[in-house]
Amino acid sequence: MKQLFLGLVVLLWLGGCGYKPSSYYAKEALGDTIYAEVSISRQDPRNSVLINDAVNEAIVSRFGAKISTKERADTILKVRIDSLSFSPTIYDKYGYVNAYKTSVVLSFTYEAKDKKVEKLTASGEYDFFIATNSIISDTNRYEAIKAASSEALDEFISKIAIKGLRNGNHHQ
Repeated sequence: MKQLFLGLVVLLWLGGCGYKPSSYYAKEALGDTIYAEVSISRQDPRNSVLINDAVNEAIVSRFGAKISTKERADTILKVRIDSLSFSPTIYDKYGYVNAYKTSVVLSFTYEAKDKKVEKLTASGEYDFFIATNSIISDTNRYEAIKAASSEALDEFISKIAIKGLRNGNHHQ
């Protein structure tokens, strides 16, 4: 009961002081409807599809926006994979790899209704273990790319929110 009361006090204090999460300011900057387009890499089309899924999921869950057609969107968001890598991070005593780090760098270009175009780059990483004497499975690869892309999208959201605050794109 005491924790519930303390939680309520903190919630009221944050709401009373005008606190809003970064996703609020990102949504203010990007609008309610977003068209997302992920450039498909000819060298690695499967990863492009994974990143496309992560971008669409973030639009709905993190921005609270709706995926739209290009013609009806408040913002057109274009995403390109700048780099994607898997690097060994932990070896066992026999020299076999036990863990990898996935690194993703994404380039974002977004155009608002006012036709102003902004470009940002964001990166994400994800560490994971594999079974001894094995290779990276498709499941490991999928989860790692999705998690690293999600982290890059979080960074993008933060950058958009900061731009929104600096440019006065928020309502008091």
